[in-house]
Amino acid sequence: MAKGILGTKVGMTQIFDAEGTLIPVTVVSCEPNVVLQKKTVENDGYESLQLGFKDKREKLANKAELGHFAKSNSSPKRYLKEIAGKELSNFEVGQEIRVNIFEEGEIVDVTGTSKGKGFQGAIKRHNQGRGPMAHGSRYHRRPGSMGPIDPNHVRKGKKLPGHMGVNTVTIQNLEVVKVDLDRNLLLIKGSVPGPRKGLVVVKRGVKTAAIEPLDPNSFIETQEEVTNQAEEAQE
Repeated sequence: MAKGILGTKVGMTQIFDAEGTLIPVTVVSCEPNVVLQKKTVENDGYESLQLGFKDKREKLANKAELGHFAKSNSSPKRYLKEIAGKELSNFEVGQEIRVNIFEEGEIVDVTGTSKGKGFQGAIKRHNQGRGPMAHGSRYHRRPGSMGPIDPNHVRKGKKLPGHMGVNTVTIQNLEVVKVDLDRNLLLIKGSVPGPRKGLVVVKRGVKTAAIEPLDPNSFIETQEEVTNQAEEAQE
């Protein structure tokens, strides 16, 4: 069971708490996510919400996609992801999910795509050791034995040079330091996977205690309310 939201990684900075302690944080921009589809046990065998994030031009969507987005009265979205679980089961198609589903101090898991490193050798890619560097060695940075002669092929799983990075990586047990509703930002302690502007998925930590389904009405705020809160904070 989980609750979550899609966002993009802005970058890292640092803030100070009330006691003056420096905290390194990653800023994640989470524009309001739209519920595009709701899956139920009766129809699909499991419970989840399909979320849409970040608008894209209508000309970039085909007819099937436009029909899918029309069911939720939403504009075409660039990213679509499913968040499985019962915590968001009270949300309906067309509703928005914003950063205030999380609270300051809450523990989350962040999933992203790691940076690409290109084609790398076995030493950098798999942290292997090199051979002797003497001139007569003739074996410096090679991958090692390919295995026994018997199978007549390289066994599956052999650690060889190849494309490094661009893997799905999840970092668990990160703390939400600040929730900025008027700017749709989450400040998460520590680093998260991926490059700047990369897509990340922020979910409630799987190792934390289970939570009851959320009431969507408690997270619905109009733009006027958000603006009023920002003006009061400035005063």
